[in-house]
Parts: sequence; C-alpha cells; structure tokens
Amino acid sequence: MSSFKPSILIASLAASLLLSGCVQPMYGGLEGAALRSQLSAIAIEPIPDRIGHYLANELSFSLNGTGSSVTPKYRLYIAIRETVQTPLIDTISGRATAGSVVVDADYRLLPAEGGAPVTEGVAFTVASYDRSSQRFANIRAARDAEIRDAKTLADQIKTRLAIALAHN
Repeated sequence: MSSFKPSILIASLAASLLLSGCVQPMYGGLEGAALRSQLSAIAIEPIPDRIGHYLANELSFSLNGTGSSVTPKYRLYIAIRETVQTPLIDTISGRATAGSVVVDADYRLLPAEGGAPVTEGVAFTVASYDRSSQRFANIRAARDAEIRDAKTLADQIKTRLAIALAHN
C-alpha cells in the first residue's frame, strides 16, 4: 500500500495553477477571430497533379470552410513531390504486398501585393496501403493513400500557417 501524501497533491495543484496562465488557445477569443479571418484570406494557387487537386480542396475547406469570398491578403504556393515505394515483397510470387505513398510539399505564403514570404517550409507525410493481385484494387488503394496524405498535409500546412500568422 502506498501512503497518500497531501503535500505532493498541493504542490502539483499549485504548479498547475501557476502554469495555466502561460497557455493561450490559438483559435480562441478576439485574437482567434482575427486569425481565422486571416486564414480565410489566403488564396491557394493551383497545384498540379491529382494529389495537388486533393490537397487544394482540403486546404480550401480547412482555411475557409464557410465558402465566403474574401479579398485575398496572401497567396499560398505549393510544389509537391510524390513517390510510391513498395517496401514488402512476397518471396514466392515476387509481387509487392504493400505500398507507401510518400509526399513532400514545399509551401510559401506571400503577401498578395508582393514582398518577402511570410512563411515557407516543407511538409512531409507517408501513407501505406496493402496491395493484392487485383489491379483495380491496387489503384484504388493507392488513390485512397493519396487522399489520406492530402488530408495530413493540409492539416500540417494549416497549423504552420496559423502559427506564422499569429506571430506576425
């Protein structure tokens, strides 16, 4: 049996109360409303390829889910590199039994009127999928992995943009 130590409980409560003022929610309060309006004022430039289409749709909904038309204050440029890897091979048939869709996205957020980038960086994600002997199932599974990658990239990029705009 362990003995209950009230001093430990009191010390941990005091520490949590002292530190509770250090954390500020990103999307809450008046600052959060201003941040949401800045995010909705980002125009996404066309992104090539199918994965670019998925990423642009996810970002468009994530940044301005209301569908309202806002005069763009910023322009977001994204370049994507996609590779498909097959890390597992069946030793009997010699066919790949799994695949991974690896996507790198270079992004730059520029003011609409021009100037130095507000932020830029690289987002990275990997989505795996099972492969079978059926060709259509493999194509559909790879496409589903692309869609999962696009959702993950959109979430990463939105978070990084929000952090940059909140500090700007």
